[in-house]
Amino acid sequence: QVQLVESGGGLVQAGASLTLSCLASGRTFSSYAMGWFRQAPGKEREFVAAISWGGRRSYYADSVKGRFTIFRNNAKNTVYLQMNSLKFEDTADYYCAADWVRPEDAVVVRTNASEYDYWGQGTQVTVSS
Repeated sequence: QVQLVESGGGLVQAGASLTLSCLASGRTFSSYAMGWFRQAPGKEREFVAAISWGGRRSYYADSVKGRFTIFRNNAKNTVYLQMNSLKFEDTADYYCAADWVRPEDAVVVRTNASEYDYWGQGTQVTVSS
C-alpha cells in the first residue's frame, strides 16, 4: 500500500508559476513510477506528466509540454510538478498517482490512468485570467 498526499495548489494569476508536491508513504517510493493527472470541472481526468522510478525518463501531455516539469526526490519520497506560464485552462484538481514497477523497468512511464494503482486526494489549482 502507498498513501499519496498532494499539496501546493492554490489560486494564481495567468502567467504565474506553482509547484505541486506529492508525498508518498507506506512502501518503497523508488519502486513506483509516478504520474500527475488533472480533472477540470465537467471534464474527464486527463494525463499531465509521468516519471520513471529512477527519474531518468519523463513524459508530458502536449498541452503542458515546455511549461510543466515533473521531477522526484526518492530520498524525500516526493514527486513534484513545477508549473510555469500557467493558463486559465490549467485550472483543475491535480492528482498524483503511483504504479509499482519492476526494478529493471527503470525507464517505464505510465500515461494511462488505468495503469495506476494508487491515487492521492488531489489539490486544487485555479488560474485566473
